[in-house]
Amino acid sequence: MTAVIPAGVETARDLVGPAMATAVARLSPDVRQVAEYHLGLAGTGKPGPGGKPAGSGKALRPALALLSARAAMEPAERGVPAAVAVELVHNFSLLHDDIMDGDTERRHRPTAWTVYGTGAAILAGDALLALAQEILLEAGAPNGLWAARCLSAAVQRLIAGQGADLAFEQRDDVTLAECQEMAGDKTAALMACACSIGAIHVGAPASLAMGLAGFGAHVGQAFQLTDDLLGIWGAPERTGKPAGSDLRARKKSLPIVAALASGTAAATELAGLLASPEPMDDAQVARAARLVADAGGRSWTEVEAAAQLAAARKCLAETDMPEDVRAEFAGIAEFITERQW
Repeated sequence: MTAVIPAGVETARDLVGPAMATAVARLSPDVRQVAEYHLGLAGTGKPGPGGKPAGSGKALRPALALLSARAAMEPAERGVPAAVAVELVHNFSLLHDDIMDGDTERRHRPTAWTVYGTGAAILAGDALLALAQEILLEAGAPNGLWAARCLSAAVQRLIAGQGADLAFEQRDDVTLAECQEMAGDKTAALMACACSIGAIHVGAPASLAMGLAGFGAHVGQAFQLTDDLLGIWGAPERTGKPAGSDLRARKKSLPIVAALASGTAAATELAGLLASPEPMDDAQVARAARLVADAGGRSWTEVEAAAQLAAARKCLAETDMPEDVRAEFAGIAEFITERQW
């Protein structure tokens, strides 16, 4: 059964979508063209799952930012600048990641760098990053400066995580602990920021912001674990990427590293397959996926995702907020880990 998209995500699309378009319209024409294409605000492509416009994202981070403002007893509209800033930073990272990873498809259509060139996509990403800080600092909110600092700290961790991810490509001795730390930086840091930045932006108490950030950090880890499962077993029509994309790219994702660390016969065979310099064909990718499962990589990842989700629920239960907001946070956390392969 396909997980139902939480109502808060649809609300975020309605509130944040127009604000995103207005913000991006401030960019110079050449840069704006690339950014609008990447964000699904312009260009063509086949519809994604559920009929979403091609190129549009899941809007999870904006939804979390709006909820964090509501957790501080403010209307969702007060959280729009923070939500826009987080989504701009997220897309800055995607534009650059696609180039570094050599990905040619995202959200069911060609990646921006394959359409406009590497240089243009890098500049568009840089522009989105700068624009995010402008949005926070000019909104006139009580704590715009603190929100900007929160976002900047998350970006620094995101960059550190991406750097580690790139470094892992040159190593055969990556440990599971290193891989988890990388995921915490690359994915969980921005998720933690999304869950707290709306509250910070409207001047909420530090205890609320810290509780929400803790929730977001665990949700971010669960999100990355689920994404890594999708990177091996996800259906292309759902993920927007080729089947077994992480195996084809020989990425050191969490299921793969867990499998390689198992010391099993399947791990040995998997290591040999991944060490080959030749590109893997479809049959080899399918074989590698079976080996990851046989070595325990899939089951470890599923168990760890459940553990992170439980830790997120605990943070949520211990943080004071309106019950309807708590329920919506919980719904998004469940949605993140229930996405189908």
